[in-house]
Amino acid sequence: MASRVGRYTIKLESCPAVKGYAGVAGKKEGEGPLAEAFDYIYEDDTCGEKTWEKAESRMQKDTLTRALVKANITPTTVDMVFAGDLLNQCIGSNYGLREFGIPFIGLFGACSTMAESIALASLAVDTGCANVAAAITSSHFCAAERQFRYPLEYGGQRTPTAQWTVTGSGAAIIAKEGDGPFIKEVTFGKIVDMGIKDMNNMGAAMAPAAAETIKSYFDDTGLDPDSFDLIITGDLGFIGSRLTSELLEKENIKLKNFTDCGILIYDRKAQDVHAGGSGCGCSALVMCTHIFNNMRAGNFKEVLFVGTGALMSPTSVQQGESIPSIAHLVHISSTK
Repeated sequence: MASRVGRYTIKLESCPAVKGYAGVAGKKEGEGPLAEAFDYIYEDDTCGEKTWEKAESRMQKDTLTRALVKANITPTTVDMVFAGDLLNQCIGSNYGLREFGIPFIGLFGACSTMAESIALASLAVDTGCANVAAAITSSHFCAAERQFRYPLEYGGQRTPTAQWTVTGSGAAIIAKEGDGPFIKEVTFGKIVDMGIKDMNNMGAAMAPAAAETIKSYFDDTGLDPDSFDLIITGDLGFIGSRLTSELLEKENIKLKNFTDCGILIYDRKAQDVHAGGSGCGCSALVMCTHIFNNMRAGNFKEVLFVGTGALMSPTSVQQGESIPSIAHLVHISSTK
């Protein structure tokens, strides 16, 4: 049974397993350095649909289907699915998963949603509320640009601090038994707002939340960066990652083996993505392909996954509000 450790962290006694996982990617992501790890790469970002939003729903449908096949289970075996995306009312998830007939818990944590969904699915399994639960998120560059920034036809100039929303989706099937990796602990973050108002610099807005949650986890557990083969955030990009390291150094925490999903997914110079990748689909795609593959291969044994999200909306930004941020942490291990 789950139990609290310290102020913010929850220890999962049964260490739920990642029984199956999958990730699907857009064309640009398929041209990046992690392409070989992806389960499927679409030929173009319409994914065979008529709108960008329908394309995002298609990605969620496809990636959950592939994850279920790899876990060797059917939708009727899944007790609940935790899902979310960046679109208003989470229509990417609602429409993409409506045909599966699985009890649905919709989430919005911006780019932290994959960590949030894995954490909640693992809690559901560990506490006996579910035997099998699914965690899935997605994002789509064109759909996100239309909602949060400008129409693609406008051709607006991107600032150097801007990040590129990933077109992709990742899904993980969490169960009592499986080949792993395994979920050992989760830490849910607090909303942190340092007054950043530039929606083209979300890395700076999210970095304080990432630092806060990482510090809280180490304070609760007594562990330190040396305890982990990899500490990976998603998605701070190049700027947010550097700021997070600097903030933690002020707390006498020096991160080692630290990277970010938004750094890994693209070739920064060749693909011109400025400050790196972002979007709900970024960490979902990287974790549910590249990272989990490496954990099963024995290349990583102990991983801290810290999902970070900027909790703004177009309306709040237009009204001059600052950008609140959040970070949720999941301790993932190759063994129980």
